[in-house]
Amino acid sequence: MARSQVKTRRSWTTKREAKARRLENIKKITTSKVIPTESIVEAMELVIQPHDRVVMEGNNQKQASFLSKSLSLVNPDKLHDLHMIMSSISRPEHLDIFEKGIAHTVDFAYAGPQSLRIAQMIEDGQLKMGEIHTYVELYGRLFIDLIPNVALVAADKADADGNLYTGANTEETPTLVEAAAFKDGIVIAQVNELTDELPRVDIPGSWIDFVVVADSAYQLEPLFTRDPRHITDIQVLMAMLTIRGVYERHQVESLNHGIGYNTAAIELLLPTYGESLGLKNKICKYWALNPHPTLIPAIESGWVENVHSFGGEVGMEPYIAARPDVFFTGSDGSMRSNRTLCQLAGQYSVDLFIGSTLQMDPDGNSSTVTSGRLAGFGGAPNMGHDPGGRRHSSPAWLNMIESDNPLARGRKLVVQMVETHQAANKPVFVESLDAIDVAKDASLATTPVMIYGEDVTHVVTEEGIAYLYKTDSIEERRQAIASVAGVTPIGLDRDMKTSRKLRERGIIALPEDLEIRRSDAKRSLLAAKNIEDLVDWSEGLYTPPAKFRSW
Repeated sequence: MARSQVKTRRSWTTKREAKARRLENIKKITTSKVIPTESIVEAMELVIQPHDRVVMEGNNQKQASFLSKSLSLVNPDKLHDLHMIMSSISRPEHLDIFEKGIAHTVDFAYAGPQSLRIAQMIEDGQLKMGEIHTYVELYGRLFIDLIPNVALVAADKADADGNLYTGANTEETPTLVEAAAFKDGIVIAQVNELTDELPRVDIPGSWIDFVVVADSAYQLEPLFTRDPRHITDIQVLMAMLTIRGVYERHQVESLNHGIGYNTAAIELLLPTYGESLGLKNKICKYWALNPHPTLIPAIESGWVENVHSFGGEVGMEPYIAARPDVFFTGSDGSMRSNRTLCQLAGQYSVDLFIGSTLQMDPDGNSSTVTSGRLAGFGGAPNMGHDPGGRRHSSPAWLNMIESDNPLARGRKLVVQMVETHQAANKPVFVESLDAIDVAKDASLATTPVMIYGEDVTHVVTEEGIAYLYKTDSIEERRQAIASVAGVTPIGLDRDMKTSRKLRERGIIALPEDLEIRRSDAKRSLLAAKNIEDLVDWSEGLYTPPAKFRSW
């Protein structure tokens, strides 16, 4: 029998036809690409359907806040059981939609501001967990098995044809849009302004189905701003240890800094302590990080060659526009950030990742998921591991080779920089991660570990540095961690004789081993002591948000 006689006829355009029907529905409201502001809730009820996968843009800083508030106002009888995909669960209405029954399941990467509430809602059965992802992992699944039916995103401006200008906070918008637009999904963008002419086109209108002018500008948070006033002498000491014992020793040229006062101290010590060591033009030249205000002195004093950013930072826009040699900017002067590409740069192209954690176990496994708190990971696991696919070399990468084997490869430096105790004297080093119990309570398939101990090459505390990559066994690795764990359950259990031997072999380094006097670790070493100093360093270009102004 001929193949043509047995082949089953099928339509290959079902998704396209389904989209056409949705677009036909919304003609009750608009026949153009512009949805009237007051009609957005009705529009959502017409183009979104129950059980849809819906991407809601919302990252650390940039939030599609008008669209998220509008989604929380739809009628649950019309729109229910949505499968939400959100990089960051950051706003109250992100969880309100689950309490109302509008949404049912969530896949996400980070939930810092809502971490306590989401943990309680899972316990109460109001929310079903998909998975906790890293950013790149979540973005990747949008093109494989989590393809969205609808994408709700934010931009600065749009024209009548739907072309978008995203300004200094492009972030993840292009990735979210592309996943929906090229698989017959609906894309709705909230904008601050509808205009005839855009400074530049960041996303073409052919990718966008509808734009809506928001009733207020989308939410932006200065998440990466750290006031130098709050940096302590202990954090200065840890920063000195890191510069001398890690950055100088391994010739680290390219790096990512996590958010926090520890890494802010490093940035502010480069023009002072780093300069005294003669390290300028030798370390810390190429950066993958948000435009931290505390990096301004290092930029101004010639340490930094370039910075590629995940997103922007409120108040840094004029400074960035005036420093195009350092930042990636468009002809209009605004920065072009890209969270997906910067995460990939941080994963494959930098020598070092340095971050912090809330808990670390005896093997160096760490997590920010603790009892009653489901914070997620963000991008730390993407950057906080040694990518097996890396093939290019750098001095720091080659410096990590510990073998004469001709097939030996280098290694990325993954540094955990933590004070031995958190606020209220809560130990960071613990016998067992809370994340193990959280996984059981939330019925997660695996324990939500942020960075696995096998990936960690260095641990820096106020006690000293543990060079874990030099250890020969699991037990030796545990003793190295315990040796810098201070007065914690792990630190108190260390064998003092073994610690001395590890120090003699250079696996442990105390401040004096690195020619650092604890008495020298003072705030006076910081290139800027407060926000006002940062403004001065920027020649008045940095305009900090009002809550950071103390003068």
